[in-house]
Amino acid sequence: MSQESVPFDVFTAMCPSREVLEHVTSRWGVLTLAALSSEPARFGELRRRVDGISEKMLSQTLKALEGDGLVDRRVHSTLPPHVEYVLTPAGQQVAEAVQALIVSLYGVMPDVMRVRDGV
Repeated sequence: MSQESVPFDVFTAMCPSREVLEHVTSRWGVLTLAALSSEPARFGELRRRVDGISEKMLSQTLKALEGDGLVDRRVHSTLPPHVEYVLTPAGQQVAEAVQALIVSLYGVMPDVMRVRDGV
């Protein structure tokens, strides 16, 4: 049975898509994917872009997303050498959905703020 013919169901506890969904929708996964959606970035650039994330959490998040095939870690053999993170084609597809979610969220924020303010 090929991977393409496997039915995925995130509502099933043992489905591998659930673990990927957890990585993508984690507190830092969503923000990291969104931060990488416009261009590749180095670790320090990502840390500055995603306000509040610690080095440890950024490292763990990048490793999880890389392990899922959504992020590629590219080592450039320059002097000094540097590492850059870029979305894979699968990562780009997921990041587009994340960006759409963010845009939708921004659209409903006036209503959310009214409810929060008790208006």
